[in-house]
Amino acid sequence: MKDYPDKMTAEQARAFGADVLNIVSQIPCGKVTTYGHIALLAGWPSHSRMVGRTLRYTPGAEKLPCHRVVNKEGRTAPGWSRQRTLLEEEGVTFKTNGHVDMERHLWEPEV
Repeated sequence: MKDYPDKMTAEQARAFGADVLNIVSQIPCGKVTTYGHIALLAGWPSHSRMVGRTLRYTPGAEKLPCHRVVNKEGRTAPGWSRQRTLLEEEGVTFKTNGHVDMERHLWEPEV
């Protein structure tokens, strides 16, 4: 695991996880946001990878709209082919390179 210069305590990690789940629950249908933006909103901008781990390993996270989280280029999660289908069903469009059209669908609430 990456050695973060701003390591979290166990209590901070629990709060971060709760914040991540709360933020993801607010992403509107037809919009996406990035792991990095979620980390920023949660107060830990250098922890975008931890956002992904939180979504993957937290029981119950599958009930949230996790499919609306992509990387900063608009790429979907590797190994999750259904993510694109779920996004397309919500009206999210993709560019010819297979990435989400971020100019059109990015949700960035204010920090």
